[in-house]
Amino acid sequence: MEILYLLLPLSLAIIALIGGVLWWAVFSGQYDDPDAASQAILNDDDRPTPGQ
Repeated sequence: MEILYLLLPLSLAIIALIGGVLWWAVFSGQYDDPDAASQAILNDDDRPTPGQ
């Protein structure tokens, strides 16, 4: 029973930390344009430049 006094606050702190990281990721622009990276590889110009 005494272990609950340690595990309950610890688990709540971890949940709060995960929620804070998720909040930061969403509102700092991490998910603004998730398709940009997948489209950038397709738009890459692989032709050699003149003189090479």
